[in-house]
Amino acid sequence: QKTMQFLTFIGFTALVAIISYYKTRNTEDSSSDGYFLGGRSLTAGVIAGSLLLTNLSTEQIVGLNGAAYQSGLSVMVWETLAAIAMVVTAIFLLPRYLKGGLTTVPGFLAKRFDVTTKTLTSGLFLTGYVVVLLPVILYSGSLAISGMFDVPELLGVTHTQSIWICVWGIGIIGSIYAVFGGLKAVAVSDSINAIGLLIGGILIPIFGLIMIGEGSLLDGLSILTTENPDKFKSMGGENDPVPFYTIFTGMMLVQLFYWGTNQQIIQRALAAKDLKEGQKGLLLASFIKILGPLIVVLPGLIAYHIFKGNLESADSAYPMLVKKVLPTAWVGFFAAVLFGAILSSFNSVLNSSVTLFGLDIYKQHINKDANEKTIVKYGKTFGVLLAIAAMFIAPLIANAGSLFDYLQKVNGIYSIPILTIIIVGYTTKYVPAIAAKIGLFSGCLLYITYMLIDIYSPEVFSRLHFLDICAILFILNILIMLIIGYFKPREEAYVQEYTKQVDITPWRYLKPVSIAICLIVIGVYIYFT
Repeated sequence: QKTMQFLTFIGFTALVAIISYYKTRNTEDSSSDGYFLGGRSLTAGVIAGSLLLTNLSTEQIVGLNGAAYQSGLSVMVWETLAAIAMVVTAIFLLPRYLKGGLTTVPGFLAKRFDVTTKTLTSGLFLTGYVVVLLPVILYSGSLAISGMFDVPELLGVTHTQSIWICVWGIGIIGSIYAVFGGLKAVAVSDSINAIGLLIGGILIPIFGLIMIGEGSLLDGLSILTTENPDKFKSMGGENDPVPFYTIFTGMMLVQLFYWGTNQQIIQRALAAKDLKEGQKGLLLASFIKILGPLIVVLPGLIAYHIFKGNLESADSAYPMLVKKVLPTAWVGFFAAVLFGAILSSFNSVLNSSVTLFGLDIYKQHINKDANEKTIVKYGKTFGVLLAIAAMFIAPLIANAGSLFDYLQKVNGIYSIPILTIIIVGYTTKYVPAIAAKIGLFSGCLLYITYMLIDIYSPEVFSRLHFLDICAILFILNILIMLIIGYFKPREEAYVQEYTKQVDITPWRYLKPVSIAICLIVIGVYIYFT
């Protein structure tokens, strides 16, 4: 049985690699547009698949289901509100990005403020990626793979050794994809894995409900909802991980940063063939995102019911449920799909890091006369070094508490300052470069100060959620920048130029589809109150 599972796993993983190679072998990837943006040729379906899979990885599947196991349905806000953030990005940010012909988000900051602001922002992104994002992806992925294949028993090693083995295995394979294949290889492999993940992800709750209902899916659903009514409330209370009111404070800001300005995500939409395809891709992804709780929240609730809330740690709820309900023949396929999701998030972050380093740091400061081939070459070298650093840091996360909470909290250090300067950059014309630099420094410094106080004197901020802190710092940062802009404005107003690299005619159904998506999200909330 174990051999069969392992062969299925290898088979599906190899199939994805072969298709990706076949599909991308003619992409010109020695130029920066070809390597970093897949030659600006992505269509709506590929953009949507890649967006969802870059976002949906084991830290989401394991972490959010763990949060649902503990706190119930209210944690679905991370999924449902993302749909609205993508709608805002499609309407407001994407047209401006494509009009300026951007390859990286910090690229806009160089035009709007100055080169130093761009370099500082790229540096912030890279620090966040190597210290927080890449290690969390590697660690949570290794936890899942090690658990599903029982790696310690299989290889006769300890749990800690098995995590190290899996981290390096995933890291090396992911680096080969991202560093040597460029964005298009990442995007194509994402799209195939997305289909597998949607099928596999929806099968877990189906098998779980059938198990609860002793053969009947609908009986299982009604048993689950009637026996655990307190778990099915869409509005989080004061003691839940995400109280309902935070939707109106920091939650929307965190979502907007993630879906609208985060390089690893928005790079998919920047590679769109034209604005229409980019907007269609974002809206298609946002519609599928509303169904996200079926994969990342419902299994946690099912696990709570099946295991009677007796598991040692909430983060083990999902791997344990998979082991319990998935027929053994499927384990290999599902592990391969999860492996694909891990690789996808890992190599997307890595590809973005290579892009940021190559264009915003190497070309700008180290070798101004570098041709495109040299930029790509040094970008790749940097990617390999970054991956190795992340592989060393990843196993050390074991002591960080709940994965998902850790990730969201630490992200605030760089997400709020970057979001502030991009929004001020697009909505004002006279705020100067010095304001952006001060905004970045004050944002990071204030957030780190809050985190230190929270660790050593938790009672100081006990009444405030970390999302409230994000909202307060966001407003404070904007005020600081506007005050500087008032006293020391730019000499000339900033005007955005149209580079004519892609057609920026908007999609004609943009508004009705956007309104429909927002109404569905509100409907879901009302139904579950």
